[in-house]
Amino acid sequence: MGIFKKLGWYFKQESRRYLWGVIFLVLVAVVQIVPPKVIGTLVDLIDTHQLTPQKLIMWLGILLSAAILQYLFRYGWRTRIWGGAAKLERTLRSRLFWHFMKMDTTFFQKHRTGDLMAHATNDLTAIQQVAGAGILTFADSIITGGTTIIAMVIFVDWRLTLMALIPMPLLAVASRQLGAHLHTAFGQSQAAFSRLNDKTQESVSGIKVLKTFGQEEADVADFNEIVTKTIAINKRVNMIDGLFDPAISLIIGLTYIVTIIYGGTLVMHHSISIGQLISFISYIAALVWPMFAIGRLFNVLERGNASYDRVDQLLKETSTIIEAPNAIQTPATGDINYAVQKFTYPGDKQPTLMNVAFTLPQGKTLGIVGKVGSGKTTLIKLLLREYDQYQGVIQIDGHDIRDYSLDALLDSIGYVPQDNFLFSTDVRDNIRFADFDRSQAAVEDAAIASAVHDDILTFAQGYETVVGERGVSLSGGQKQRIAIARAMMTDPEILILDDSLSAVDAKTEETILMNLKTMRADQTTIITANRLSSVMHADEIIVMDDGQIIERGTHEALLAEDGWYAEMWLKQQLSQALGGA
Repeated sequence: MGIFKKLGWYFKQESRRYLWGVIFLVLVAVVQIVPPKVIGTLVDLIDTHQLTPQKLIMWLGILLSAAILQYLFRYGWRTRIWGGAAKLERTLRSRLFWHFMKMDTTFFQKHRTGDLMAHATNDLTAIQQVAGAGILTFADSIITGGTTIIAMVIFVDWRLTLMALIPMPLLAVASRQLGAHLHTAFGQSQAAFSRLNDKTQESVSGIKVLKTFGQEEADVADFNEIVTKTIAINKRVNMIDGLFDPAISLIIGLTYIVTIIYGGTLVMHHSISIGQLISFISYIAALVWPMFAIGRLFNVLERGNASYDRVDQLLKETSTIIEAPNAIQTPATGDINYAVQKFTYPGDKQPTLMNVAFTLPQGKTLGIVGKVGSGKTTLIKLLLREYDQYQGVIQIDGHDIRDYSLDALLDSIGYVPQDNFLFSTDVRDNIRFADFDRSQAAVEDAAIASAVHDDILTFAQGYETVVGERGVSLSGGQKQRIAIARAMMTDPEILILDDSLSAVDAKTEETILMNLKTMRADQTTIITANRLSSVMHADEIIVMDDGQIIERGTHEALLAEDGWYAEMWLKQQLSQALGGA
């Protein structure tokens, strides 16, 4: 019953709704007492030859009235209890999804996508069942069972009632033992579902890679192995769950045996009438549902309890990115002063950045180059506040970026990452994602600036072309340029292109860079790249290696130093010349 306590905050919030639901359940239980009593009375009237047409019509009218009242009262509890369950599911889904939106990069590195999806679907459904089927079976088993037993005592015989209830303690013992095993088994089942969900999501997302390397059969075999393990775990859940109904059926059978033997004896001694015995047997039939409800209740509660623990564990995790109490709400604009003495990723032993310092005046362009793994993207991640645990300070307009609110900071930055994510909608809405009210003209201006407008016009439906999941229908260069257009639509004070021109040809790259220089003359731009032509026009270029700045200066100055930059420039120029030849 611990899950009811854990959900106490919700039941308190919706106490009025559930109170009415329970009231309607009580009324249903009271009305259910009537039919067995009517049937027993009719049997006695027939047995004593006292049944007249008038009495038959009267008693049938009472039965009909009871049926109508049951219909109305059942409608009442269904709308209250099931409505409350639906509201709980909506509340938890919104809370969990918003929690995902607030969490930091570390959280999503720790939890795989498929696992989070399982929490947001399967687990929340199990919790919702507690507020619906759980409340129903708990209240209904007590109310219906209680009123039925009272009716058995009042309308039939207390001795027969007591004898019939002798097998009931066995039900409590069986439920307690099986419930404990079911809780553990269902927790393992939910974890297995998460693994299966994650495998499915990963395989579907990486289908191109699987096909390219011819790993379809191996991946299917891996998937089937996970399915087999999941089925084996669920079989144990079903086996334990399946023991409830046979145990209840056995107890009900014992109750009928006691009733027939002892009740028959009472009839023979004229302690009760044959009609009362029939009514009593009907009442026992009415007890069947409460008994089965108890078995179902333990199933629902243990499933919900295990799922609630899993979801609650997620909700208790906190982001390492925390806004200052009196955070600056004005947009972050001005010079960027970057001075990080040391940064190490959580869980790593070796630092990724060491003694990285530069000043980028407002309206200037900074180029960041270096070999793969040199720390370029990490430098950007700190500026975007994906991580706050570093030694040093990063300032914009003289203020530590950790003193800005996240909205004030991030709304001032337009970021185009290496891995361009497009949504499963049309081109127009992908470009104006930050503001769907922007006009078609504004969308086209951004597309022209990113040199993708002409490509879009060749699409079957132009700007209304649906790009598919993650932009699957587009080339790498088209996805990059649409992502750049999306960032430019916000007219950000700081635009960051994190190796975002790698998939376009040299001519298109030059066009985009010239457009950026013209349109963003008074705004700050940061470009990280492996291809040096992307940063050659920057006001300053820094060269990263092993998390440190090893060279800095303009394009001409770095060539004159005859260091890494000059060497790489010559190699890339030679490669381009050979490719052109």
